[in-house]
Amino acid sequence: MRVIDHLQANPGRTAFSFEILPPLKGNSIEKVYNIIDKLRDFDPKYINITSHHSEMIFKEMPDGSFRPQKMRKRPGSVAIASAIQNKYGITAVPHIICKGFTRDETEYALIDLNFLGVHDLLLLRGDIKGPEKSDDPTKINRHATDLQAQVNDFNRGIYADGETFEPNATPFSYGMACYPEKHEEAPNMDSDLYYAKQKVDGGADYLVTQMFFDNSKYFDFVERCRKAGITVPIVPGIKPVVFANQLNVLPRVFRSDIPEAFASELRKCKDDAEVREVGIEWCIGQCRDLIAHGVPSIHFYTLMASESVRRIAKEIY
Repeated sequence: MRVIDHLQANPGRTAFSFEILPPLKGNSIEKVYNIIDKLRDFDPKYINITSHHSEMIFKEMPDGSFRPQKMRKRPGSVAIASAIQNKYGITAVPHIICKGFTRDETEYALIDLNFLGVHDLLLLRGDIKGPEKSDDPTKINRHATDLQAQVNDFNRGIYADGETFEPNATPFSYGMACYPEKHEEAPNMDSDLYYAKQKVDGGADYLVTQMFFDNSKYFDFVERCRKAGITVPIVPGIKPVVFANQLNVLPRVFRSDIPEAFASELRKCKDDAEVREVGIEWCIGQCRDLIAHGVPSIHFYTLMASESVRRIAKEIY
């Protein structure tokens, strides 16, 4: 089943899903399997696999100079998505991003995914600080909507160079991101709504939010989306706080406000173990409220928080 099918299959019942990070280069996929094994008892309907562009490092040369060199620290999401889907029979959703990838590389990923039977995607721009592989706008996708156009063309049987082929029997289905608290580059929330609607009008089956800690901001955002004519499912993205420094890091990096009631409790914590307990308690409250409002799914960001997610899921599913 496609993600959109899962989201629409049981109206009034909130699905469980989560996102995982590929293991560091040289590590076994068993680390990924361990996270899935920890969470599969809660019947995840789909699992997202993040994708990362190459990173620039500086390698010291024999003469003492430093030469820039691109290095990929994690494997791509294509192989991991296929491995997960085949091992567990759970819908796998690889992230496909613009930053750090050419249109040709994206096309090869789509060809491989189709061959492997993985037909769900999450389309994202990626880290704005990521490197560009070309200054030629015909060779890269600068925005998520450009990437979306390429996937739409591929579904219609059009390669990146304009050559045509017989469309694949199963087209790609995809979701895209949205921002209840405004994207960092958006001048205002109305602009964010404009781009969210553009994504949906362009073919996105559903939207997934950036993490948030104040449910009222999600509910307000959904209401505004509905008034703007956005009717697709809007999946809330949730992350348990597990480290004390996240009180400052998450708002800075993800532009997600932490409500004062939550922040106050976190400041009282003496160590990360106490922070983890407060984060779990807050997240359980968030999730119960979201479920009471009939959200189609709750999508958990598990990075460094898989054990917290397991405990939360045990309480709410």
